[in-house]
Amino acid sequence: MKATISVGQNVVVGEGITFGDNVVIGNNVVIYEGTRIGSNVIIQDNVVIGKQPTRAKASILPETKQLPPAVIGSGVTIGTSAIIYANAEIGDEVFIADLATIRERVTIGERTIVGRGVAVENDCKVGKRCKLETNCYITAYSELGDYVFVAPCVVTTNDNYMGRSKERFDKFKGVTIKDGGRIGANATILPGKVIHEDGAAAAASVVTKDIQTEELVVGSPAKKVRDVPADQLLRNQE
Repeated sequence: MKATISVGQNVVVGEGITFGDNVVIGNNVVIYEGTRIGSNVIIQDNVVIGKQPTRAKASILPETKQLPPAVIGSGVTIGTSAIIYANAEIGDEVFIADLATIRERVTIGERTIVGRGVAVENDCKVGKRCKLETNCYITAYSELGDYVFVAPCVVTTNDNYMGRSKERFDKFKGVTIKDGGRIGANATILPGKVIHEDGAAAAASVVTKDIQTEELVVGSPAKKVRDVPADQLLRNQE
């Protein structure tokens, strides 16, 4: 049975792309060669899928050869002007909002929401049923578990040396947010910090130390104020 595909105007489709059934592609979309797209996928206007990364001359990141194609699961919606790089894997029923960027070697688990303007940098892993809200920034080499909540304008970081001295080259470390971790709006998480299961950082906090399981931290620098209320814990949700 041939797949049913609706295609808008000025769409560029590379060679070797596979489509599931019932795929809707908007106007001015670019899909690079080899990309795999599941069934019941909506790709809105001006989306780019499978883009190979480019490297600034001054970048300390290693040069990459041709990366494998992007993989888009079934039931995925990709909003207007979103960019998904090569070697990204998007799980089933993920929602990616307008203007989001998902870089190379990133995996996004099923039913996760990636909000408007969110940037997920290279080499990140995001679990299932997470919510990454508008304009939050997930730095490279980070790992998020399942049911993680990241509020608008959260900033995560991975470089303690802020771009100076060669000492930093082998010490990049993203953040880790384990299952059920939650970060409030405008919070900043410093490099390498771990938010353990059901840990929470209040809005505008600056997290300079690991957050332990089920504790709530507040302030700059963030300090524990109490345990997360029992009715807010992941294990107590229906």
